Amino acid sequence: MICNGNFPRIPAIKGKGRVFAVLILRQIFRVLYQGKVVSMATPSHHQNAIPSTKKKKTHKNPEANFLYELNSCSKSKDLKGAISLYDSALSSNTRLNQSHFNTLLYLCSTFATDPDSKDLALRYGFRVFDHMMALNIHPNEASITSIARLSAAKGDGDYAFEMVKKLGDYQVSPRLRTYEPALFCFCQKLEAEKAYEVEEDIDKMGLSLEEPQIAALLKLSADTGRGERVYNYLHKLRRSVRWVSEETCKILEDWFCCKASEIGSDVGSVKEAILRNGGGWHGLGWIGEGKWVVKKGNVKPNGRCCCCGEQLDCVDIDDVETEKFALSVAGLALEREVKANFREFQDWLEKNADYEAIVDGANIGLYQQNFAEGGFSVLQLNAVIKEMYTRSGNKWPLVILHNKRVRALLENPSHRKLVEEWMANGVLYTTPHGSNDDWYWLYATVKLRCLLVTNDEMRDHIFELLGSSFFLKWKERHQVRYTFLKGALKLQMPPAYSIVIQESEKGSWHVPIVCESDEESLRSWLCITKPGGCEDEGKTGSTMETCEIVDGPCCKSSENRNNEKCDDKTTSMTGKRKERSP
Repeated sequence: MICNGNFPRIPAIKGKGRVFAVLILRQIFRVLYQGKVVSMATPSHHQNAIPSTKKKKTHKNPEANFLYELNSCSKSKDLKGAISLYDSALSSNTRLNQSHFNTLLYLCSTFATDPDSKDLALRYGFRVFDHMMALNIHPNEASITSIARLSAAKGDGDYAFEMVKKLGDYQVSPRLRTYEPALFCFCQKLEAEKAYEVEEDIDKMGLSLEEPQIAALLKLSADTGRGERVYNYLHKLRRSVRWVSEETCKILEDWFCCKASEIGSDVGSVKEAILRNGGGWHGLGWIGEGKWVVKKGNVKPNGRCCCCGEQLDCVDIDDVETEKFALSVAGLALEREVKANFREFQDWLEKNADYEAIVDGANIGLYQQNFAEGGFSVLQLNAVIKEMYTRSGNKWPLVILHNKRVRALLENPSHRKLVEEWMANGVLYTTPHGSNDDWYWLYATVKLRCLLVTNDEMRDHIFELLGSSFFLKWKERHQVRYTFLKGALKLQMPPAYSIVIQESEKGSWHVPIVCESDEESLRSWLCITKPGGCEDEGKTGSTMETCEIVDGPCCKSSENRNNEKCDDKTTSMTGKRKERSP
């Protein structure tokens, strides 16, 4: 029996049995103690019990209590409740700070577009802001964004823009959302010059427009008949998004169906510009005469538009971006590699610049080799080399492989002859001891503007260092992935076309529209051509048509009428464009 907080006397049990008995008794004690059947604590224990360090706050100071209740109103979208709290705080002389004012301003700006609450929100919103300034509390970006929204709701874009420009007085940088109220207000009121001034200020701050802002400027320019501005915003849209929303699509439909713009341009200069820009656009202005033919349709897996039969491009980064990319890779490599080794590779590459494909040798040789007998598969690497040789019209690819790996292969009698053949054909470049192969094959691919065979997703720290917005576009255009199914090689070449806004050398436009399905064949495209560019020449841009998938009247290109099968392999080797200057 436990009576005074001490364990009962243990019978004379020796060895493991005694240990076991003690453990059982201790467990019984814990159960009894937790169940409060018996207490092991002596009075002295109760007196010396450690008090809890956590105490609930039963009272809050007025400022903290006001902020707590304000935040509750903000979460529940209770404007009237927040205003009542504000009035009470004023009557009780509660000291207000920036957080109080920002919460009130945010709530008022949220209701500034609600017809039922607009007057109340505007009246109190400006009153709160004036009170804040009277107390000499400096506004931050959130404060200015809210007051700009209130100003725009009142139709005063000038004051909204003025507030944004005053942020500099407080050493605070505006965000894109800070400019939006003034920009949208000017666009809605068709005050074009003022809207363009806001855009210029956004550019000066190093901020980038997104689809909603570009679409607003595009509509403004279309409504005020500024064709060149429309053209420029179309290209800004192309650079900013891969596909457009239905709302933006409607703006484009309205412009092309109602307006006619054209310029004369030399065909040769257009082709040169498209090549220089990586394909998919030339940027020289509107081309062609007459009204536009505007249709909605789909694009075939081989990149043919169902409406006009035109072949879409697989778009690459342009010459300027390519050169910057190559310099960036080389700069980082020289920081992390032995400079003499990488400079030697750069010099070698200048003299051996005729490769059309680079092969990540380690990635292929070690593919699916994580089993007991696995190692480096020479057969897999040789299969890739042969396939790329055939696809490029009997031109050898360049395989980047570490010299340690190459030495091991040469020491193996069963591999030596094949490796020596590679070396004799100029297939191998061996990277030196201590180097990282990734820098070498990445630099070679960018510099030579050719294909890269690897399954590397290029997500590790090396590629994070590049941080280029065009990196994904470059990968899509240049990376060749592969699989081996039961020993048989299958290459996944770059796509036949890029899902981006495209401008052809004929002056036509193809605009992908947002699609909920993952199946690209279901995506709708806006096909915009001049008469003669579309097979259905009898239709003009004054009527919108919807092209059925493949079977619609505008899907019968001359190619299909001649019963010629579309060849999906037209882009078997698409990485290198020799016409470009290095």
